Amino acid sequence: MVGHAAEAAAHGVDLVPIVALLGAAVIGVPLFKRLGLGSVLGYLAAGLLLGPSGIGLINDPESVLTTAELGVVMFLFIIGLEMEPAKLWALRKQIFGLGVIQVGASGALLTGVGVLLGFAPVVAFIFGMGFVLTSTAIVMQILGERGELSTDSGQRMVSILLLEDLAIVPLLAVVAILAPSSGEDMDMVTRVVSLLIPIGAVLLLIFVGRRIMNPLFALLASTKLREVMTAAALLVVLGAALLFQASGLSMAMGAFLAGVLLSTSTFRHQLEADVEPFRGILLGLFFLAVGMSLDLTIVGANWQIIAMSVVAYMLVKAGAIYLIARLLKSSHREALERAVLMGQGGEFAFVLYTTAVSAGIIDGPTNAIFTATVIVSMVLTPFFIIGLRFVLPKKEEQSMDGVEEVADLSAKVLLIGFGRFGQIASQPLLAMHHSVSIIDNDTDMIRAAAQIGFKVYYGDGTRLDILRAAGADKADIILVCTDKKEQTTRIAELVRDEFPLARVMARAFDRGHAIELIRAGVDYQMREVFESALTFGGQVIQILGASAEEAEEVVEGVRDRDQQRFDLQMVGDNKMIAGRHLLISNAEEQAREGGVSLPEAAVEEAVTKSTQAKQPA
Repeated sequence: MVGHAAEAAAHGVDLVPIVALLGAAVIGVPLFKRLGLGSVLGYLAAGLLLGPSGIGLINDPESVLTTAELGVVMFLFIIGLEMEPAKLWALRKQIFGLGVIQVGASGALLTGVGVLLGFAPVVAFIFGMGFVLTSTAIVMQILGERGELSTDSGQRMVSILLLEDLAIVPLLAVVAILAPSSGEDMDMVTRVVSLLIPIGAVLLLIFVGRRIMNPLFALLASTKLREVMTAAALLVVLGAALLFQASGLSMAMGAFLAGVLLSTSTFRHQLEADVEPFRGILLGLFFLAVGMSLDLTIVGANWQIIAMSVVAYMLVKAGAIYLIARLLKSSHREALERAVLMGQGGEFAFVLYTTAVSAGIIDGPTNAIFTATVIVSMVLTPFFIIGLRFVLPKKEEQSMDGVEEVADLSAKVLLIGFGRFGQIASQPLLAMHHSVSIIDNDTDMIRAAAQIGFKVYYGDGTRLDILRAAGADKADIILVCTDKKEQTTRIAELVRDEFPLARVMARAFDRGHAIELIRAGVDYQMREVFESALTFGGQVIQILGASAEEAEEVVEGVRDRDQQRFDLQMVGDNKMIAGRHLLISNAEEQAREGGVSLPEAAVEEAVTKSTQAKQPA
């Protein structure tokens, strides 16, 4: 060990490849993005330049790719942190419905294409199923840059990607079954053990995630050492990946499951912030390695079969994705975007093809052709996305002219969202001369607010770094006035977990959202139309002849009964019987106020129907 250390010190670390990779990324990626070509294409081009087919500065792209795959692993961990078990369960139909349909249909069609291209059926099956496995890295990166990971269309693509990542496990098992017999059959015990090991790995990770991780992070957080928390976050990600890899499963799925198990932890936002820088660097390195892996010599020697394969496979896969999306009621725009984004092969194809070579199903030259086909499809995808802009109506991008981004704010009141609700809510505060910091992510609104004397900063309140820059850690009270339920809940959860000393008041969309916000820890919530609707109704009955006092009494009665129902719903199902009596009592009181005498049976029937109906706003 001492001798190796002395040799390393004498020769030094070879920094040339590292500096070259960093330089290519720093120069090439911003340049390509400025040209409208996207960051992924910038990384691929830089990798191609540095690799064996370029200037040859790095001659072993495989070693770089092996390390860079950790970027995909960390990306799946971060996605898992956003996928609480309840949310994942809600996506089950998309994952095991839409995902299975797309993988099955595309796999069958691509196997047929492989046979038509002249490959043996078994080889065509391996080629086709490998190409079915879309590049998680490319799709996630593009969706992340667009901010579409949390949209409905983005969630559908994420669901399909999760199913495809899961599919690598049975596909590897199929490769083992299809492998030429070596004359040595596995005994029953070996077969059973090979099935139990992956199941045991999943159960072990679930146990550790639910019973050990949270107490461990609580203990580490008490040390107040940020670097220890960062090390622990990396340990969780890499440990879960290693456990699944050793069990014959996908590293990325291990990291994803670890993220899901920590999604309800109070430390999840801190974990995301700790892992994010490593994810970004390693994912960029992954794209660089893919670019370096494109061997132009092999492409040149087999350009005809590779060109035919790329065209046929991408067209057939994209066509199948489009048709499936349309049959399942997606819009033309969404179906076309999904087809273009997911029409390429992916990184898990390399794993499948390499395993098939080891099993003796395909030979080395065939593997080189298959791998080159997948890489070329990955390289072409950003170009097709650029072309898609000319086919679909262009989405308007926000101009940042005259808009100041949030930085180093420190007011006692932080207001997030300056739409109609936020503008009205801010006026009493400003009239009393309270110091208020205001942020919003609508640049047009920010410029309009500036014209009437309001200083509003640009920032996305769902991001932890933006909340810190906006002074959430210094604010006494945080007002969440955004107009989207998901955004409001996300901000409330972030503040609860990261800034527990701040009081939170939030704008709720409806009754269900109000309950959700209270469970997320807000101190006060107000349904956006409730009080205005009550005032409106009070004015109506005054016009119809009620006195101001009578109208006020009736409105107060409605408000009180609504609060009782709301409190009951917060308690939950354990008080259902008491809740039924309360609803009956409320119904009888409302009937008496209206001068109507109802039989008890009629009241009972009305309450039964009301409890089965949709919740009121």
